[in-house]
Amino acid sequence: MIAIYPGSFDPITFGHLDIITRGSELFEQVIVAVLCNPSKQPLFTVEKRIEQIRYCTQNLPNVEIDSFTGLTVTYAKLKSAKVLLRGLRVLSDFEKELQMAHTNKTLQGEIETVFLATAKEYSFLSSSVVKEIAQFGGEITHLVPKKVAEDIYKTYGITT
Repeated sequence: MIAIYPGSFDPITFGHLDIITRGSELFEQVIVAVLCNPSKQPLFTVEKRIEQIRYCTQNLPNVEIDSFTGLTVTYAKLKSAKVLLRGLRVLSDFEKELQMAHTNKTLQGEIETVFLATAKEYSFLSSSVVKEIAQFGGEITHLVPKKVAEDIYKTYGITT
């Protein structure tokens, strides 16, 4: 069974990698799908995010990296995926994700959403938290892989 793990991944964090790794153990294939959202101003280009995710998941043979625009369920159907994989950190995530899952179900009834609770050590972690810490020169290598941290610091013009 194919699962799609959609997101912006700007940048990918250890929390994302936890979900990807665990998802790869549950599903035959996991497609990490980077959303191209023209209304957002990301730190990294879609191409750079794909490169970072590929680097971080190279040891997971059943993980594929791709990008998409538009509705996630449309992309999932195109890829013959039956599952949308989502991570949950806190209660507010659950409310938003449940609403999205129900909405997606009305659009593509055959696609299920599977939630994985993020490992407790990453329950506070988000890409925006990482970027905020990094832009002020704070330490982030415990939050993102070293190569990703280097890319972030370079983008902010910070030497470590």
